Amino acid sequence: MSDTLVIGDKTLSSRLILGSGKYSSYPVMVRALEASGTSMVTVAVRRVNVSDRSRESLLDHIDPKRYALLPNTAGCYTAADAIRTAHLAREAGLSNWIKLEVIGDERTLYPDNEALLEATRALVKDGFIVLPYVSDDVVVCRKLVDAGAAAVMPLGAPIGSGLGIQNTNNIRIIREQVQVPVIVDAGVGTASDAALAMELGADGVLMNTAIAGASEPVAMAEAMKLAVHAGRLAYLAGRIPRKMYASASSPLDGVIGR
Repeated sequence: MSDTLVIGDKTLSSRLILGSGKYSSYPVMVRALEASGTSMVTVAVRRVNVSDRSRESLLDHIDPKRYALLPNTAGCYTAADAIRTAHLAREAGLSNWIKLEVIGDERTLYPDNEALLEATRALVKDGFIVLPYVSDDVVVCRKLVDAGAAAVMPLGAPIGSGLGIQNTNNIRIIREQVQVPVIVDAGVGTASDAALAMELGADGVLMNTAIAGASEPVAMAEAMKLAVHAGRLAYLAGRIPRKMYASASSPLDGVIGR
């Protein structure tokens, strides 16, 4: 069954998007990307030497023919910085796609939603395909869609926390009320978290630390691939309703004594 993810003008064969930070080495990252089956990789613009591409770079280890590149504005705390970073990425030839992050709090790394809206409007006007990292707030997600976001990326839990999906109801409501792909971003700790995100109806999952920080990143990357696939299949298949009491699995016709 063909079940691809379409965002903007791209069709992705995998619903798992991977980050590229925190790996112990580039070879480990390359093997994890391969094991994950991902077709899109996000890179922090600040980790790429955009002024001197002749020096070794993270990008030397990501095959552009195999993986679509998604630059991100990680580390930006104002709309102006995020907009500037996106333009640097485009001018360096990385992409006109941008995972937009505008952080509002150093300890939680929660997004500054007001600045996020400001930056989204400006970047869409400048021709970018914008995928904003946002809190799990359906009202803000709807405003981002109205501002032109190609997808929304609500957090499951704080970045790098591994706490799993903290508010399943919010993710479900966001999926119901926005008309662009919903990519759960941040908070995934293990494979069951990824499967749950997909079972809730998310169109994809973006993760980094859960794989890069695992004891065996390559094995965890494969586990995440399988979890995303399983969660998607379960969502499409439709779970049974939850009931308070038992319901016999077999027909009761012919039961002795009844």
